[in-house]
Amino acid sequence: MRWASALSRDLDSERALDEAAQRIVVDLGDDRPDLVVVFVSPHHEGVYPRVPSLLRRSFPSATLLGCSAGGIIGAGHEVEDAPGVSLTAAHLPGVTVSPIRVASDALPDVAAAPPPAWLLLADPFTFDAESFVHALDTSFPRSVSVGGLASGGRQPGDNALFLDDAVHLNGLVGVALTGNVTVDTIVAQGCRPIGQPMFVTRCERNVLHEIDGRRAIVVMQALHDTLSPRDRELLRHSLFLGVVMDETRQEYTHGDFLIRNVLGIDPQQGSLVVGTTLHQGQVVQFHLRDAHTSAEDLTALLARYRERPAGSLLFSCLGRGQHLYGQPDHDTEAFRAAVGDVPLGGFFCNGEIGPVRGRTFLHGYTSAFGLFRPRETARP
Repeated sequence: MRWASALSRDLDSERALDEAAQRIVVDLGDDRPDLVVVFVSPHHEGVYPRVPSLLRRSFPSATLLGCSAGGIIGAGHEVEDAPGVSLTAAHLPGVTVSPIRVASDALPDVAAAPPPAWLLLADPFTFDAESFVHALDTSFPRSVSVGGLASGGRQPGDNALFLDDAVHLNGLVGVALTGNVTVDTIVAQGCRPIGQPMFVTRCERNVLHEIDGRRAIVVMQALHDTLSPRDRELLRHSLFLGVVMDETRQEYTHGDFLIRNVLGIDPQQGSLVVGTTLHQGQVVQFHLRDAHTSAEDLTALLARYRERPAGSLLFSCLGRGQHLYGQPDHDTEAFRAAVGDVPLGGFFCNGEIGPVRGRTFLHGYTSAFGLFRPRETARP
């Protein structure tokens, strides 16, 4: 298994695609790619309809997968608010690459043992990706899914999804990988807990009315009064709710929570509106997010990873990158420092797909890595 990743910042769309493609050809040498993943910034919107045909000149037999991207990641570097084309290609001996196109909520018809690994790209305006990945988990409980929602567009029809020779403006595209491949995942949610874990004692769908028998807003105000001035400021604009994933646990540590947005406050009811459906008896804890916390979270998760992947894809939120850290290449440099000089491509998403505690979710403000390596070590 061999991977390569290339980046072009050329303003000319056709030259950019050709430059990146030629770099891939050089890096892979005699190994022909079986999968080519492409991400294209909106500066090249005019060439979206021709992306597959232009890439076919260099990769006539590879499965092509990709999408439009508000920011791109290629050759281990991040490009935001500027023209960019990213190509990441893989030579995958012993691996079957099956293209997937879903325009509605139907599940793909893929039967395989061992179960497939899914690489998924969806349009945020026309496809319910969260419901889809939950259904995928149910049908393929031992599979791994990673990916993201296309970005760069502001309304339905603005984003492009690339699959082989076709360009789609809605739905989902992806590939199922089966055979001699293992896909590891690292999902950095970038938050830290404040206060203590508590029980949901009254709720209605995604409206949290009471925690530990008290109105949610009263609990939040009491917590606010215990915080430092810096954390009080963060609570005003960077407050999240963590929901415990494994309710059989008696103690909860970093990584046990699924992080969800606090979407609003109903001062009359004293309730909080959150970005997930709740149920009575759930354990929750408030969390905060800032650049320092996000950096520490990612560094800690990367440090635990002990494998040596052949290649990797990074699906990072549009709200991370320079907008969060004030500098480019933060997450890619952290990856390189921890994992090594592994080919790394990807893009900045409108939502990130990845597992937490064995279940797949659609995230926000997250960096989700897919790390690819052979399932079996080649014999000398």
